[in-house]
Amino acid sequence: MLRTLTATMVATALLLSAPPAFAQAESSKSKFSAEDVFALEYANDVSIAPNGKHIVYVRQQFDEMTDSTKRSLWLIDVASGQHTPLFADNASYGNPTWSGDSTRLAFTSNRGGKNQIHVYWLATQTLAAVTAVNASPSQLSWSPDGRYIAFTMNQDAPKTDFAKSVYTPKKPKGATWAAAPIIVERTYYQRDGQGVLPSQYRQVFVVPSDGGNARQLTTGAYNHNGPLAWRRDSSALIFSANRNDNWEYQTGESDLWEVQLQSAELTQLTDRAGAEFAPAMSLDGNNLAYLWRSSEPEPYHNNKLQIHNFRTAQSRTLQAQLDRSLEQPKWLNESQLTVQYTDRAHTKVAVVGLNDDFYDVTDSLGGTYISRPYLSGMYSVAPTSGQIAFTHATAYRPADVAVITAEANAQARVLTDLNADVLDYRELASVNPIRYRSSFDGTEIEGWYMLPPNYDPNKRYPTMVEIHGGPHLAYGPVFAAEHQRYAAEGFVVFYNNYRGSTSYGKDFAMLLDGFYSSERDFADHMSGLDQLIEMGIADPDNLFIAGGSAGGIATAFAVGLTDRFNAAAATNPVINWISKTLTADSYLGQIRNQFPGMPWQQLEHYWNRSPLSVVENVTTPTLLFTGEKDRRTPISETEQFYQALQLKQVDTAMVRVPDAYHGVTARPSRIIAKVEHTVAWFKRYLKNQ
Repeated sequence: MLRTLTATMVATALLLSAPPAFAQAESSKSKFSAEDVFALEYANDVSIAPNGKHIVYVRQQFDEMTDSTKRSLWLIDVASGQHTPLFADNASYGNPTWSGDSTRLAFTSNRGGKNQIHVYWLATQTLAAVTAVNASPSQLSWSPDGRYIAFTMNQDAPKTDFAKSVYTPKKPKGATWAAAPIIVERTYYQRDGQGVLPSQYRQVFVVPSDGGNARQLTTGAYNHNGPLAWRRDSSALIFSANRNDNWEYQTGESDLWEVQLQSAELTQLTDRAGAEFAPAMSLDGNNLAYLWRSSEPEPYHNNKLQIHNFRTAQSRTLQAQLDRSLEQPKWLNESQLTVQYTDRAHTKVAVVGLNDDFYDVTDSLGGTYISRPYLSGMYSVAPTSGQIAFTHATAYRPADVAVITAEANAQARVLTDLNADVLDYRELASVNPIRYRSSFDGTEIEGWYMLPPNYDPNKRYPTMVEIHGGPHLAYGPVFAAEHQRYAAEGFVVFYNNYRGSTSYGKDFAMLLDGFYSSERDFADHMSGLDQLIEMGIADPDNLFIAGGSAGGIATAFAVGLTDRFNAAAATNPVINWISKTLTADSYLGQIRNQFPGMPWQQLEHYWNRSPLSVVENVTTPTLLFTGEKDRRTPISETEQFYQALQLKQVDTAMVRVPDAYHGVTARPSRIIAKVEHTVAWFKRYLKNQ
């Protein structure tokens, strides 16, 4: 028997925002096409010089010939708005970082073949590679005196006794042998996007800023993580690490450490239970800001802003009562910091004073994830001028570069319009907010519905719900190439921040604890669809469901609870939590934080949360779309659902994406492929159209 929510169960749905005026004149603009995806570009890694005069950023463009993302460096003169390429060639660029005196810019690039740190002198327009290392540097940090650049880089671990003892016969000259076996002995041995990991550890290095030998400051079988914060006298660096013997099992633990530049002597600065990370040194060197997160075994925690005063040796929490998770602390001056956080589906920058004052500067960060409307974005601070540069987003544009003064109610100045050449000539779907009550327990849910170009308010439209991943992530009113494509094909697209989503506080994020996926988030989605039906927008005879990762799980679970959908499209789903947790790269933290015990101890709990437990009810035609190299939700999960539905003789198609990991849309052609397979599948099951 189907476990279906009835119409009476959605009677509590409450519309909290009126729909916009729907009438639109026919437009001469064309619709957003699949080919338009390749034309999109966006700003990222925005970095403003400390004196506030220049902004450098990474301009990311899709390359149709290589099906990849090109990353070039562009420079903006803040006063005039002049926008010029700094390095826009066939090499790739990243990690732009200004020296403290604003005269030099460090960045990473593969200009010479291998990824190295380069320094650019602004006045003379001179460029030099300052490292000659064999791995990829990241997390660059200039010393306050400008003499050094610190960075992190992976280094190979020594072979274990077992690996050393394995006899390997000498290969004859000219012989062609199979690839050597790979020995796996590490607890954390795989990572999505990389596959089986080489045995390496992340170490801290320093190199003279005018070039020379990179010197390793940390050692040992531990990962040492940035960002790297310098002492103001350039004598030492502060970083985050877990240097306990059992660190691989302690997924929620890390401490702050200090390493002396000359002696490489290590000192542990914090030892609190939980994770201390993201250190930032104050401009006068008296205070260290950092973030702390609890290590309690639960799936969601807020990051809290901590201040340690070196003179008093006392630490305290700023904004202790703020029920939001703070990120990227940066010092604005001796008495104020800036932080980034998400709040009710918007990404914001705020100023926090050492006296605990707090005010928002802007709420329009985002646009660096352009395929779906995930909250995203980043910012940079110029302490000398009090300006903030950031990635600026709207519902109709990916990230541009903007600048704003760090004052309450200040107005941002958007300095680029990277997609005017394409999106100015496209009729995009309108993005409209909606709030309603979930039929499960009356919880308020925020969502958005996108109306197709040339929407006719006198018609009902086929409507799809598209569910975000995580589940501890969030969507927002920001540009989404996939959703615009669905709307261009005539679908109303509904998406929401169901229970478990971030940006609404810890209690809301924890509402799915132990029930992901379940009838609870299912009710959040169905109540929104029923509201759109009541508004006369959605066609009740043409409802569709789709989602990726956690959204793929919710999609697979939903079709086991109801037959109301004409068709479903699940990307990267989990079908069986027992097999998933024991094969995926996330097993260490996920079992500890999301389940009451090991799979063999809590078999019933794992099974009841698995879409496979309700597969007997499924009659909905289901498309499955997964990368063959996915290590977060391995393709064996997709195969289980595909074979189960085939055994039940339910219409099913499995789309396997070669060489793709969990980020199955990492290449532009795969953004297109995901959408176009879904559109074709859904149109196959349209009724009365």
